[in-house]
Amino acid sequence: MATLHPFLRFNDKKCREAMEFYKGIFGGKVEYMTLGESPMAKDAPDKSDYIIHSELSSGKITFFGSDMMRDKAVVGDNVGMALNCESEQELNEHFSKLSQGGDVFMKPEKQFWGGMFAMVTDKYGVEWMLNFQMEPPKKSK
Repeated sequence: MATLHPFLRFNDKKCREAMEFYKGIFGGKVEYMTLGESPMAKDAPDKSDYIIHSELSSGKITFFGSDMMRDKAVVGDNVGMALNCESEQELNEHFSKLSQGGDVFMKPEKQFWGGMFAMVTDKYGVEWMLNFQMEPPKKSK
């Protein structure tokens, strides 16, 4: 069965600062991937230190964050739903249902971090990021 995690969107390169703040509250470990560590680095060299993905894990608490979203986050829409699926089939089934009447931003496809990933905004305006991790993800500090 898939697990659901909040995904926080940050403006103005505040992701690392905010995630370290939350780590101070909840404890645990935060892992980051910057734009500069990704194949997209060449497309935006001025943003190489932006966080494209972060994950705070502490016991049963896990949530994600990023500086890199398709539009500026506005209070009220700065949280998305990150669904970690147990199989590619499960990802495809959820994607198919969530995209009915919605807006597909990215169809399911294999990504550089070893996951099958998709993004869709459902017909109610909720943004979903679906991932099935096919290979161990590349981790950075």
